[in-house]
Amino acid sequence: MPKLVKFLLQKYRAKELTTKAEMMSSVIKEQEDYFAVILRQASLCMQRVFGIDVREVDPSDHSYVLVNSLGLTYEGTGSDGSRKPKNGLLIMLLYVILMEGDIAPEEKVWEALNDMQLYDGVEHSIYGEPRKLITQIWVQEQYVEYRQVANTDPALYEFLWGPRAHAETTKLKVLQFLFRVTSKDTRPIPFESEEGESDEEECA
Repeated sequence: MPKLVKFLLQKYRAKELTTKAEMMSSVIKEQEDYFAVILRQASLCMQRVFGIDVREVDPSDHSYVLVNSLGLTYEGTGSDGSRKPKNGLLIMLLYVILMEGDIAPEEKVWEALNDMQLYDGVEHSIYGEPRKLITQIWVQEQYVEYRQVANTDPALYEFLWGPRAHAETTKLKVLQFLFRVTSKDTRPIPFESEEGESDEEECA
């Protein structure tokens, strides 16, 4: 499954369609009997970690397109200039804000991020340094607002949806997305994964 995730990310970055035949010949090969299961789990990983949907566009030739989930248009880049989609985390942040009554205390946001093994000041292979991402980059991109709570000393901060989040998606779509990805079957599949560590193994 990690090999297929890596392959799909390459297709996403190149903005190219792919087909079942291409995935079979390039990645899955002798595991044809498990194609549907492998693709389902790879698609779930793409949604959860990267915020990318794998959508079948032509059932006759089993062709697929990769698009940002919920219509979010943010395109993040890594320190090396490569595109490392971060919308999976952005959707989770919007969800946490929503679940906290549209205004999330900063400590609640960090509790959720820590549960995802994301820590303040610790560089992550996909998302980079989380604090910079959620309090600077996504604030500048207007996906979230990060403001001081009035009359707090020492200062406390809170998160709200920003105007760009309101423009590109809705609260209902975020709830439906999280329900969809958390309710899918995630039972392990019977084959060996790649050796070594990589960004794509966040899905494992």
